[in-house]
Amino acid sequence: MKYCTHCGKQLMDEAVICPGCGCAVEDLTKRKGTDSSNSQNETLGLIAKVFMIIACVVSGFLLIPLCWTIPMTLSVSDKLKNKEPISVAMKVCTLIFVSTVSGVLLLCMNDDN
Repeated sequence: MKYCTHCGKQLMDEAVICPGCGCAVEDLTKRKGTDSSNSQNETLGLIAKVFMIIACVVSGFLLIPLCWTIPMTLSVSDKLKNKEPISVAMKVCTLIFVSTVSGVLLLCMNDDN
């Protein structure tokens, strides 16, 4: 047996409307089940969004450096191939942004030909 949430009158289990006050009767078992599944879906959705944001940030950190490391590598390679001098600024930027070892080796090179 269940009771009306508005007037408190005892109702049959199959009742949809309270005979005492005429208010619609909610089935609490169905409502509780959907609330918990909605809550669980919202939680899972929130966690998925957080992980997607983290993935975007991490992939952004991995992709953005490629925007300058690839052109710097190509530029230094072309200059080395053509035996052109490499500026100190380019050597320092290579040291900082591309590879510490490569930057140190470039700084140790003698550009006087």
